[in-house]
Amino acid sequence: MFDPVIEFTAGLITALAQPLGSTALAIVLFTIGVRLLLLPLSVMQARGERVRARLAPEVQELRRRHGRDPERLRRELTALYAREKASPLAGCLPGFAQMPFFMLMYQVFASSVIAGHANALLTHGLFGVPLGQQFAGAVAGFGLLSGPTLVFAGLFLLLLAVASVTSRRMRRTMGDQVQPEMLRRLMPLLPFGTLLAAAVLPLAAGLYLLVTTAWAAGERATLYRAVPATG
Repeated sequence: MFDPVIEFTAGLITALAQPLGSTALAIVLFTIGVRLLLLPLSVMQARGERVRARLAPEVQELRRRHGRDPERLRRELTALYAREKASPLAGCLPGFAQMPFFMLMYQVFASSVIAGHANALLTHGLFGVPLGQQFAGAVAGFGLLSGPTLVFAGLFLLLLAVASVTSRRMRRTMGDQVQPEMLRRLMPLLPFGTLLAAAVLPLAAGLYLLVTTAWAAGERATLYRAVPATG
């Protein structure tokens, strides 16, 4: 069912790689294209975040009045956000919307055969490491202190830096409008999940994660500049 989509994506990456002279750069360009495609969603969610920030005083008042009645508080908050067409989880939609593209990237570099032919993209690499290679395979095949594992280490460090920036911003802007408290504590940890994903996925998927999360961090810094921190 999804084979034609996978074949098309592989062909697109191959076509992009030819003038660029690098499949890794083609993945970067593909990822940027996806983020540009989803930019209207990001703008819409940024507007929703501004509404959420504007509603913060009303939310605090509702918590003060109904804090001892969680069910009543939930209903009041739901009604408030519905009336203002806002969401306490504003900003999540672009991330969810790009998941199909990420899964496509994974499938392209996890498939040994595409359209009945050997997947030539698996022979392409980044600094000599095949884009279909996984971290565990690099360690098993070349050792822990080797060129391929150092490439993965560099990827992990960059993902860690982006995740740290994203997590800090989430802590500053999320405030206590996200409930329950466990969810509010969990959400700033979610960006670090990219490191776990990159550790088990092909290098190409890890590269996609790095570009898309770096883009998202820059996008939020630009679109959310007018959103005040809440607490």
